Amino acid sequence: MKTIGLIGGMSWESTTEYYRIINEAVSTRLGGFHSAKILMNSVDFGEIEPLMRSGDWESIARMLSGIAVSLEKAGADCILIATNTIHKVYDFVDEAVTVPMIHIADAAGEAVKAAGIGKVGLLGTRFTMEEDFYRGRLQDKFGIEVTVPDKDSRDLVDAVIFGELCLGVIKDESKRRYIEIIEKLAEDGAEGIILGCTEIPLLVSGSDVTTPLFDTTRIHALAAVDFALG
Repeated sequence: MKTIGLIGGMSWESTTEYYRIINEAVSTRLGGFHSAKILMNSVDFGEIEPLMRSGDWESIARMLSGIAVSLEKAGADCILIATNTIHKVYDFVDEAVTVPMIHIADAAGEAVKAAGIGKVGLLGTRFTMEEDFYRGRLQDKFGIEVTVPDKDSRDLVDAVIFGELCLGVIKDESKRRYIEIIEKLAEDGAEGIILGCTEIPLLVSGSDVTTPLFDTTRIHALAAVDFALG
């Protein structure tokens, strides 16, 4: 079994899901007392969030690159950044290490293509929904057409992520609004919805809507298990 390097803490609520999913999957596949070999560096999101808001992605890239190097030196055979938005600096971090980095959008894109879906709606932070680092990768690498909600809905989705979900707050009203946004994307032609923020699955799940949902937390975590056991 290979060792998984995990850069977590963004937020810790979703990082706990990574840890649970990875270990449950390894236990299921190998049986007995088996669990995953994981090296994790959990950052203080309170230091990173202001850098995101101010647009200081260079500082974030330097910080995560240093963490990735430390994980590789400690014995990680692959590295995951356990969040969608911070993949904005993926290329910089990837260049700093020699072990493979598993890109969350690549894992999502492969899952969407395997489902035979060509057009998806994307929910996430405003960075993920509005910038090209994530949408463009899905479109260019996998040929997936990506749509996002209108601006008011994007603002709501982003506000719920940072104002509630990253703080461990789950509200029924926010769930209702998210479901409405998902249904509107489906009405506009989305065949599936990528939950492009690792906290969103804490709020909505496949049982809440009829449109297929792609939970990037689970998809990314299981991609790491495939690598570790492959």
